[in-house]
Amino acid sequence: MPARHPVPPSLARLLAVAAFALPAAAPAQNTQPYDGFLCCSLLASSRDWISDLSYDDGYAKIIPAGTPVKFKSFGRWRMYVEIGGKEYGLGNDYSRTIDMDTFAKMYVPKEDPRPKIESWPPHVREAVAKRKILRGMTREQVIAAHGYPTTSYNADPKAPLWNYSHSLGQYQVFWTEDGRVDQLFGPAEVRKKVAGD
Repeated sequence: MPARHPVPPSLARLLAVAAFALPAAAPAQNTQPYDGFLCCSLLASSRDWISDLSYDDGYAKIIPAGTPVKFKSFGRWRMYVEIGGKEYGLGNDYSRTIDMDTFAKMYVPKEDPRPKIESWPPHVREAVAKRKILRGMTREQVIAAHGYPTTSYNADPKAPLWNYSHSLGQYQVFWTEDGRVDQLFGPAEVRKKVAGD
């Protein structure tokens, strides 16, 4: 058996520092690849990035709810997908209390949401397509129009208000007790962009 040589103290210290400096691994991502449909009307930046924050900078492209999505692969806190023959990164940027398995099932469900959306009144369907919020909308309809409320800004999805972001500022959706939009709060210029007619 070969002789075992002790590690020199200087090398031991170097290895300890290197180990400490390594980034923590992301939570296990066990979702199996599958195709599905986009849950909601989300925004794609010019860099082909779709964030769960769905931050509107005035230049992003709307990708409608129900658009077919082909799964490609997972990255760290993101999934790579193909939409309309183009590759996008779909990022779990602000909901990291949700693991990627849950995130994938939420944002790329196997069931097409379009039949449900088509059953809604015409003015609601139009609002969803344009990412607008109307008074009286249900939580399901607001999610279809704007995406899920991110857990970084919404610890409790059953809370009486949801926080969203726009390039012009934060805004809040207040809910009635029966789960419909009651009020939309935020700077006037934001409400003008977000609220439906």
